[in-house]
Amino acid sequence: MPVVMARDLEETASSSEDEEVVSQEDHPCIMWTGGCRRIPVLVFHAEAILTKDNNIRVIGERYHLSYKIVRTDSRLVRSILTAHGFHEVHPSSTDYNLMWTGSHLKPFLLRTLSEAKVNHFPRSYELTRKDRLYKNIIRMQHTHGFKAFHILPQTFLLPAEYAEFCNSYSKDRGPWIVKPVASSRGRGVYLINNPNQISLEENILVSRYINNPLLIDDFKFDVRLYVLVTSYDPLVIYLYEEGLARKCTSKMRNTMNKRRLSILLVF
Repeated sequence: MPVVMARDLEETASSSEDEEVVSQEDHPCIMWTGGCRRIPVLVFHAEAILTKDNNIRVIGERYHLSYKIVRTDSRLVRSILTAHGFHEVHPSSTDYNLMWTGSHLKPFLLRTLSEAKVNHFPRSYELTRKDRLYKNIIRMQHTHGFKAFHILPQTFLLPAEYAEFCNSYSKDRGPWIVKPVASSRGRGVYLINNPNQISLEENILVSRYINNPLLIDDFKFDVRLYVLVTSYDPLVIYLYEEGLARKCTSKMRNTMNKRRLSILLVF
């Protein structure tokens, strides 16, 4: 499972003229891109964690590549980088090629990165936080038309839009689904059929529950596709060749008006 990381080798290699430059023909971790294929790109191989191949480690060691992990503890990332010859430095170090952080960096820290790479784009939470994504979709509906961005059910941000939600609830009593604005893996998600069941102590999203979802033989399911975004301007997205399909273990009750899809999902 190769994963493209960065473009750091060009500068590092040019500063070490006495070292042999690894070409695309003799190493599996180097790919060449750009005009005339002159830009080296380091490619990670997940299997290197198990094989502990010295030929894989030699790239990071030869070019003295280093990384630091800040405000998180990602054992998988550490194992991948170590298997490719990267050296871990202290979180306070300023000499590194890659920073892996569990939080978004402040603008003044981003300005100090120079050629170093970081695993977060500035303000990427505008897409990953549910409240910001909701606000941005509403903004796009106003800019480009409701029909072009009619991609989510009726939603309210509480407590700010509590009055609007109650007004809509009086016309359609639900059910409704409640989600924290900055959580994941289904944590804190629950269904309600009365506004009194909602706690307004923190920001939450309340959306109209979709009661006629697309089903596979009366089972709810979801499909996930994984992408790597390496640039927003211009937009560059790599779609991973494998995906994930999950299927409920029990059939959805009240199957009236449900859309059925009888297929086998294979990834």
